[in-house]
Amino acid sequence: MNIAVIDYQGGNVQSVLFALERLGMNATLTSDPDVIRGADRVLFPGEGEASSAMRALRAAGLDKVLPTLTQPFLGICLGMQLLGRHSQEGPAGGTELLGMLPFDVVRFTPPDAAHKVPHMGWNNLHDLQTPLFAGLGSAGELNPQSDSNQAPVAPSLLPTAADYVYFVHSYYAPVGDYTIAQASYPAEVPFSAGVRYRNFYGVQFHVEKSGPVGEQILKNFLTADLA
Repeated sequence: MNIAVIDYQGGNVQSVLFALERLGMNATLTSDPDVIRGADRVLFPGEGEASSAMRALRAAGLDKVLPTLTQPFLGICLGMQLLGRHSQEGPAGGTELLGMLPFDVVRFTPPDAAHKVPHMGWNNLHDLQTPLFAGLGSAGELNPQSDSNQAPVAPSLLPTAADYVYFVHSYYAPVGDYTIAQASYPAEVPFSAGVRYRNFYGVQFHVEKSGPVGEQILKNFLTADLA
């Protein structure tokens, strides 16, 4: 399989490459549009700040390339947020993003001193949808989507504790029609832990740092029918 990992100085790239190696997969770290277009799967990792990431993408011409891709595509952490329309992060007025999914990124507003920003650490996923999350413990509680192309995942026998993944973020995408997984912070405030529009998927958490659960999700991305 030909896997492209997008290189735009977005951070956390080596962790993603190591995670792929653990699955026995080799990937090409690249900013070359032709290599990216020719890949079977595209991974878009990221750590850092939205406005500087967008500057790097525009400088490489990738802001024009990425929305035209047709193969399965997965944004990770900041890479997920950059798929949206606008972020509050950045200079006054925020940052215009890639506009590939219909959400705006907003900053967490903690209700009390017990809830810190960034939201950092292990948190549980719920309301999972699409084969990207096949094999996770709460798969039996899935909600089918109106889009017939987004079939619910078959029930799993794994315990729901298996749904814990690792987050580090101060900004988030609200829940909407594009949401395929949720987490909550604080406990009563849900946000999009996973998103999808057509072939474009994103996860707010770090699959490469989420142990066996992240490995399962990454394996699903590489092998499942996500068209």
